[in-house]
Amino acid sequence: MRIDLNSDLGESFGAYTMGLDSQVIPHITSANVACGYHAGDPVVMEATVQMCKQHGVAVGAHPGYPDLMGFGRRNMGASPAEVKSYIKYQVGALMAFCQSAGMKLQHVKPHGALYNTAAKDYKLAAAIAQAVYEVDPTIILLGLSGSQSLVAAKDIGLPCASEVFADRAYNADGSLVARGTPGAVIHDVDECVARIIRMVKEHKVTAITGEEVSLSPQSICVHGDTPEAVAFVKNIKEKLMENGITPSNLGQITAD
Repeated sequence: MRIDLNSDLGESFGAYTMGLDSQVIPHITSANVACGYHAGDPVVMEATVQMCKQHGVAVGAHPGYPDLMGFGRRNMGASPAEVKSYIKYQVGALMAFCQSAGMKLQHVKPHGALYNTAAKDYKLAAAIAQAVYEVDPTIILLGLSGSQSLVAAKDIGLPCASEVFADRAYNADGSLVARGTPGAVIHDVDECVARIIRMVKEHKVTAITGEEVSLSPQSICVHGDTPEAVAFVKNIKEKLMENGITPSNLGQITAD
């Protein structure tokens, strides 16, 4: 059994340092690299790609809304046509850094409000999937398990993979609990590890309201911008291997 272990990285920009990238990257299999709209800048993007190459970690683009002040977590009301252009612009920028490093861009995972809105809005999800397809139809679209993002990708023949979250609470409909809600982010390492093992083995998670939610995990996201990030990823990786689950990047998993 295989599972991808991913983290949202490359979020520093200018004089501002965010996240624990250099400590997290050695323990993951895929990295979602910010592309300059919600976070990141060209220097950080290139440095993050180089770190991933050094540790054998696959690189994915993490495009968001053009909302640096809000870290891409605010809905902007952009049209599907606008979002399609946003995706192409950001993916193209990261592809240049990957190509110059002799790496292939493995996947695209939308960020924040764009990710969550596309999970429920088919028109927006279709615009994102089409943008990726037109840039490179072999790139994998990473989306929330059970989401419209995955439906839209499958509808046009774009490779896709189903994502679950180690440190986020779920609603009964399979969506993520909004960050401003108490209990939305789980900080206890042992709780996160237990949840992930159950997700991978039983394809189930308990919603914040108590219901059982069905999932199809191919990739696990652990956020790299929290103090617990390094402990999370180390413990999850160790426990997965103890349970006979091999951490592997998305390219390896989708090729099986």
